[in-house]
Formats: sequence, C-alpha cells, structure tokens
Amino acid sequence: MADTLRVRPGGNVVEFSVSELSNAIKQALEDGFGFVRLRGEISGFRGPHSSGHCYFSLKDDKARIEAVVWRGTIARLKCKPAEGLEVIATGRITTFPGSSKYQIVIDMLEPAGIGALMALLEDRKKKLGAEGLFDEARKRKLPHLPKVIGIVTSPTGAVIRDMLHGFDERFPAHVVVWPVRVQGETSAAEVAAAINGFNAMPPGGPLPRPDVLIVARGGGSLEDLWSFNEEIVVRAAANSKIPLISAVGHETDWTLIDLAADARAPTPTKAAEWAVPKFSELVDATGKLGLRLGTAARRVLDSARTHFKAAARGLPRLDELLALPRQRFDAAERRLARALLGNTQAHARRLAGIAPRLQLRLLHNRIERAADRLERVARRKELALGQGTAARRARFERLAGRLSVRPVERRLADRRERLSELTLRLPQGFHAGVLHRRRAVSAQAQLLGALSYQGVLRRGFALVRDEAGRAVRSAVGLTRGQRLDLELADGNVAAEVQATKARPTGAVAPREVSAPASGSGKPKRPPGGQGSLFE
Repeated sequence: MADTLRVRPGGNVVEFSVSELSNAIKQALEDGFGFVRLRGEISGFRGPHSSGHCYFSLKDDKARIEAVVWRGTIARLKCKPAEGLEVIATGRITTFPGSSKYQIVIDMLEPAGIGALMALLEDRKKKLGAEGLFDEARKRKLPHLPKVIGIVTSPTGAVIRDMLHGFDERFPAHVVVWPVRVQGETSAAEVAAAINGFNAMPPGGPLPRPDVLIVARGGGSLEDLWSFNEEIVVRAAANSKIPLISAVGHETDWTLIDLAADARAPTPTKAAEWAVPKFSELVDATGKLGLRLGTAARRVLDSARTHFKAAARGLPRLDELLALPRQRFDAAERRLARALLGNTQAHARRLAGIAPRLQLRLLHNRIERAADRLERVARRKELALGQGTAARRARFERLAGRLSVRPVERRLADRRERLSELTLRLPQGFHAGVLHRRRAVSAQAQLLGALSYQGVLRRGFALVRDEAGRAVRSAVGLTRGQRLDLELADGNVAAEVQATKARPTGAVAPREVSAPASGSGKPKRPPGGQGSLFE
C-alpha cells in the first residue's frame, strides 16, 4: 500500500493511479447494486457483433445506460433484443475501465407490458405473413375418418382429459399423445419438436403415424400463451405434412400458430369434435343413405322394366321374324338337289371325253424324255465344274509362286531403321523449335514494351486524364479549377487547371496546373534533366 499510495508534498490528499481509481469505482458499483431490474427502451441495436455479443443502450426520456448481452446468454433469452422495443432487463451493474463508463450486463430480458408484447407480436405476424406462412392456399382439408390422432399438449392438464372424453363420446379413435410443456422457456422448442417428430414418423412403423394433429392448451394471458407465438412453433406448424388443428386458449384468444394451422378450433374440446365425426350421426347418416340408395335402385329397376316392356311390345313375334327366312331356305333346298344332279352329270361327260386320251405309253414317253434331259444337264455340270476348278487351281498356283515373306521383311527392316533415325532426331528438333519460339516471344515482348505508352512515360512524359478517366489530348475544353490526373512513370499525381492558353496548330500547348494543397507541394523535377510539361 505504501508503494501505491503517495502523499503529495505539502498536502494530505491520497494520490491514485488511473487503474486503481477505475477498479475502485468498479468494485463500488458491483457491491452497491449487484443484480437490478431495469426498464427502458432498446436503442442503437444493430444485431450481434462479429464476436457474438450484443451491444446497445437502454434509455428513457431523461437518461440512458449502456447494455451488453454475452454470446452464451443470447440463446437463453426468452425475448430477443430489437430496436425500439421496451423491455425489462435483469442483470449486473459494472464498469468498463477501458472507456470509463458503466454498463449493465443483462442475464434476462422480457417485454415491458402487454403493449410491447402486442407490438412484437404484430411485427412477427407481418414478417411471417410476408413469407407466405399464413396463406390459405397452404392449408389442407382435414380427413373425414382419421384412424390415428396425434395430440401435442401437457399430459397432466385438464385439456387432455376433456379431449379423450370427447373422443369416447363421439367416435372412439387411436390417440397418440406427445407430452410437452405448454408454458415456460422450453415450451416453444418442445412443441416444435413434437410437431416435427410426428411428421418424421414413417408409415407402418412401431408407432402409427397420425392422420391429423391437434396442438392444444387451455386459456391464459398473453404471456402464458406466448410460446405459441414463437417463430420456431409457427414454422413447424406451417411446414407440417400432416393436417394440423390449433386449439390454443379460449375462443377470444389468438396466437400465431392459429394462422399457420390448417384449422383453428375455439377450444380443445371443439378440436376433438372437429377431428372425428359423431358415431350416432354417422349411423343415422349411413341409414339415411342406405334408404336413399334402396329407393333409387328400385326406381331405376322400375324405370328399366317399363322401358323393357315398351320395347318388347314394339318388336315383331318370333314366327313372323322366321317365316321369310324359312321360305327362302325351302326354295334353296329344292334348287340344291337339281343343281347337284346336273353338276354330277356334267363332270361325268367331261371325264368320258378325256378318258380315251389318257394312255400309259404316253406317260412313259414323257418320263423317258425328262430322264434324258436330266442326264445331259448332269454331264454338262460335271464338265463345267472340272474346267472351273482347273482354272482356279492354275491361278492359285501362279499367285502362290509370287507370294514371299522376304519383301515384307525387307520393308519392315527399312521402316524400323527409319523409325530409329527419327527417334534420335526428335529431341534435337524439339529443343530447336522451343528455342526458336522463345526468341520470337522475346522479340515480340521487346517490341510491345517499345510501343506501349509506359515506355513513353519512362522517357519523361506524362499522361493527362480528366475526372471521368478519359485522356486529355487538347487544351480546348479545359476550364479553370477542373481536376486532372497525371500519370507518370512511377505513379499518379492529382492536379488542378489554373489557366489555359491556345497555341497555333502543331505547337505544344503547356497547361498551367497546380497540385492540391493536401499534396507535398510543387512536383519535383524528375532526374534526367527534363522537367514536367506543366511546371
């Protein structure tokens, strides 16, 4: 203590260092206030910092205080900070010695009153509505007779008992309950996980996949029902592939999940009535439909019978239909007997006329002539085959004498020798070609450097451009005070036109320019003896 506390000569006031005083103030604030609840309006919030922390201010009509929310705390906040939102912050008062200011480190954040909650609710409603989550085109029709009903609610409340009682009275159904908290910090995440979990059930799995979902909760204040206004719950309801009924609160209550669901029931009991039909009503409706079906069937049969009788009366009798065909059949039968007799007699006369000409000797003569022709054709075939075979054999023997493997071997040896020679010459030709192209590229590079405007700049000249970056080729058109850019060989210089003087055609027109006051003064003359054209 004796080293840090020093008494000024001639006085009795203790002298502190800056760090000592800052730490003392920090300790006094933290010991004197500790945890506080602070009400104010969020100001200067621009979203999380790159480090993940949030920095903003809490203000009222007379004062303001800096606030910070650490990265690990943001995820646990029930109410996220937003610009202009009136909140109640709970945290610790401390100081930041680096800038000599005090601040509150927030651990909890909640909206300040119903008005702030309603403003936040309206903003969230507009945001999600703009994304199309509340469109009527997204909503699906509820199934008429669902086999399995999934319910997302608290397993200990009166809601589930009333709904099960309603199912027993109306239509016994298979009910699968996903227990969740319907109020509290973890309620929104549990409800969203339950909706997504029901949708993730595969058909035919160990647990039956529901045909319709009911998200139910009893009545309460706006704060009690706030979990069903969270964005995660609304998105889960909108993305549900299973038709969903929202039954949150009483008839006068409303939440954002009501807008995203396929149907909104005024009470959980009414949701159970909407999910399944009443058994007695189904029996009555089935009986009425059965009676209507029987009556309609009888009417159809009576009408068909009447039409059939009328059509039967208009048809002729069977004897009348068969009388004419029977008469035609009898006439054809009489003509058929006479025709068969006449046809037989005609064929008999033809056969009697042909029979004298049919003799066995004529048949033998025809057979002998055919055998002679066949024998002559066979001899001619054998002669032609022998001649053709002999000619082809002689030709083959001549060609066989001309064929030899030696010419082929000589040609292969010549080609092999030529290939070896080309293989030896290939590296030399490749290196010579590369060297020739390298020299050509170097010559082109030298020519490009000589013709480029950078070569001209290295000889002491400057390239003048206006503010738009266009090259200035004449003093005509320049005005006093116009900004110019001078490009030299080693950099750029900003200049301003002081005056312009016209020169005769062909003469170089010097332009009087001055560098801005913020520059380094008058441009220095470059080494080499040639100064700037604009000095």
